[in-house]
Amino acid sequence: MSYEFAGLPLHVLLVHAVIVLTPLCAVLLVVLAAWPRARRVLWLPALLGTALVLPLGLVTVEAGKWLEARVPPAPLIQDHTSRGESILPWLVALLGVAVAVAAWALLERRASAFGTRLAVSAVLTVAALAVGTGTVMTLVTIGESGSRAVWEGGFSEDPLGR
Repeated sequence: MSYEFAGLPLHVLLVHAVIVLTPLCAVLLVVLAAWPRARRVLWLPALLGTALVLPLGLVTVEAGKWLEARVPPAPLIQDHTSRGESILPWLVALLGVAVAVAAWALLERRASAFGTRLAVSAVLTVAALAVGTGTVMTLVTIGESGSRAVWEGGFSEDPLGR
């Protein structure tokens, strides 16, 4: 399978979508876990967005492997590639939190005790914070290693390239 679009490696295009959508979903899940009114309105877009990020991440990783096989071997690229797959368990966990938030949005009206509603929201908020933070930190680490692989030694401080 070719991972190209209009002559460009698909990894280069997809990675930007993953970099934007993943932190947005992570932040949205924290907000929804903590804020019941927002949860009742936005649980479905959060669930759909997070469900989209997982396959997008999978395709991005595969497109990265395809691209790596077509460039000269370099330690920085190998470092980036070895880190790339580490995002996948985090994306699965993020989807798990999204499913839990969505389920709670649908079930919380049936919970009669205020203490129960507060406790579940607190647990969901802590889970969303932990998973969201881990996901974004992993994404930043992967992205930093990728940008280092592409740009380190590849540009000049002088705007004229001297």
